Amino acid sequence: MESNAQITRREALSRVAILLGGAISAPTLAGVLDAATRRAWATAQGWTPRTLNASQTELVAVIAEHIIPETDTPGARAAGVHRFVDTLLADHYPAAERDRFLDGLRGVDTRSRSRHGKPFVECVAEQRVALLTEMDEETYPPRGSDTATPAGDETWFFRRMKELTLVGYYTSEMGATRELHISPFGPYHGDIPYRSVGRSWA
Repeated sequence: MESNAQITRREALSRVAILLGGAISAPTLAGVLDAATRRAWATAQGWTPRTLNASQTELVAVIAEHIIPETDTPGARAAGVHRFVDTLLADHYPAAERDRFLDGLRGVDTRSRSRHGKPFVECVAEQRVALLTEMDEETYPPRGSDTATPAGDETWFFRRMKELTLVGYYTSEMGATRELHISPFGPYHGDIPYRSVGRSWA
């Protein structure tokens, strides 16, 4: 029989899956249901990254915080989403997908340097939001548009980053107990802007 914690976690996953279109990738699903993985990222005390370097860890934390920002409740950084991402990359992601994710992080900085002449984390908030909005619109074209969703590495990365952020946040104790409620969106719509995810629906 499942414990209450497991039931809560599975309920959280089912609700996040609705927002993500009904599917969560196998490595993410395996990681969030693994007890050892949960223990590894649940606390900041004594934690050190095993896959991400310091700058990559900060980049993940900043992107995640823009997806689920701190409002009247803590955001993604406080929930340890960056620790969740690193732990899953280390313990559950195949090497090819792990490398693809790291390439996606490098791509964010490449795009940021091209637009603003500096890495993403050094940009002001407005520049970060503009860049992430651009990536979101490329990954989730507006409904009814003739633009097909590109299948490149950048769109794969953004989808996976959003997935990891939502799953990590809403299956954390903080996210599940203080934020998670049933989404009022109903059926999935792929063109929901990334900035609408978070306190605006939770």
